[in-house]
Parts: sequence; C-alpha cells; structure tokens
Amino acid sequence: MKESLLIIDDQEDLLEFLAEILGTEYRILKALNAGEAFVHLKNELVDLVISDIMMPGLSGLELCQQLKSTIEYCHIPIILLTAKKSDRDKLEGLETGADAYIGKPFSHKLLQVQVANLLKNRSKIKEHVAHMPLEDNFVSLKTKSDEAFIQQLSHYIHENMGKKNLSVDDLADYVNMSRATFYRKLKSISKLSPKDFIDRIRLKKAAALIAENDNKFFQVASKVGFGSQSSFGRNFQKHFNLSPKKYLDNLKEKWD
Repeated sequence: MKESLLIIDDQEDLLEFLAEILGTEYRILKALNAGEAFVHLKNELVDLVISDIMMPGLSGLELCQQLKSTIEYCHIPIILLTAKKSDRDKLEGLETGADAYIGKPFSHKLLQVQVANLLKNRSKIKEHVAHMPLEDNFVSLKTKSDEAFIQQLSHYIHENMGKKNLSVDDLADYVNMSRATFYRKLKSISKLSPKDFIDRIRLKKAAALIAENDNKFFQVASKVGFGSQSSFGRNFQKHFNLSPKKYLDNLKEKWD
C-alpha cells in the first residue's frame, strides 16, 4: 500500500505540479487551505505533509505549529515550502517543528529525496515501536509526546491486564480520542493495530510469569487477559516463535 502525502497550497497549478511529480510513488491528498487539510487529517491516514507557508487564513507556519502541538498529529513529518530563503525565515520554519524547509524554486529531485528520507526514518521508528512492548525501552520515539502516548497506553494496559474484554474503545476513551483517530494515531507511530499492541504487552507479562515458574499455563493465560489457554498459546507462538512450554523448557535448560 502506498504511503499518503497531504499537499497543501492555495495555488492550484503548483498543487497539481507537486501531485504529478510525487504521485507515481505515493498516494496524494490535496488541499487548497488549512481547513481542507484538517478534513483530510481527520478522515485519512496521512504519512507526511507538504505545505506552502504563504496561504490565506491559517499560514503554513501556523498550521505546522498546530499539528506539532496536537497529540493526534504531532508524529506526522512536515515539509514547508516557501519563496523566503533567508536563514531567519528558515529558522522560523524549523522552530515551529517542521522537519524540513525547502525554498522555491526547488529541485524536483531534492523534494523527492527529502520526502523519501523522512518517510524512511519514520518507518524505522515504526519498526522499533512495533517491538517495544516486548521491551522496556521508549527512548527511540521521534517526539516526547509520542513517547508519553505509548507509555500512557502501556501503563493503562498493565493496570487492566486481567480484563479479558479490554477493547479499542477502552483505550480510545482513556486517551480522550475517537476510535478512528486513536486507531490512525497508533498505526502511524507503531505499525501495530490496537489489538496487537494490547497482545504484545500481555505476552511480555506472560513471559515474565512463566519465568517465575509458579503458575500453570492456564493461570498465566487468565492473569494476562486471554479468554482461553488455546488462544494464549496461539498468540504466544505467533510472537515468540515457540510455545509457552518450549519457552519454559528453554529457561529450565539455562537454569540447569
């Protein structure tokens, strides 16, 4: 599935030009102003934003500042385009939280490489976060707000570990987001669905309980919120590539 770029510019010809040079590699969403941009952001999964600075209404700088200060969107990389080229202008753009600042006129290749690099870096972060719930490491997230968001979710899941019907709605309500916004946010920074995120944290706790060697497998399954031992076993096998019994046997070999 192609990654989605949201391009914002009040000049339709430039909007079409940007869509043309980037459309072969990415899915393109277009907006003539910040209002249209927020409609896309609310309803679509956006991987990167490219915005002109000089626009009627909310400027690109103001838009960038709003996105970077909002937990739902702060993880999205933003490239600002402008005819202003002074170091002061560039510094102002970067101070709003923009990930890159490109002056007009710009090289097609420069823009394409900048987009590719930002998305590649974001993908690396996602890969790391996707495995983080099986670790105790949150330092590689791109922003402090992303880090706090993941830690907040992890803490809530640990507090409700034995709740077998813990749902996406429960997590969305806890972080005060709609179900759809929460789903997009978590997928954008982790590659994990909410269910997979919950399962990974449960399985990490299960592995710790098995290592204590004080619980039967059905007791471990119940303590970490799985409805049955068979469901627990399938998920454990999926994420650790070995059964709970084999995991315990391997630990015993190390102990011996």
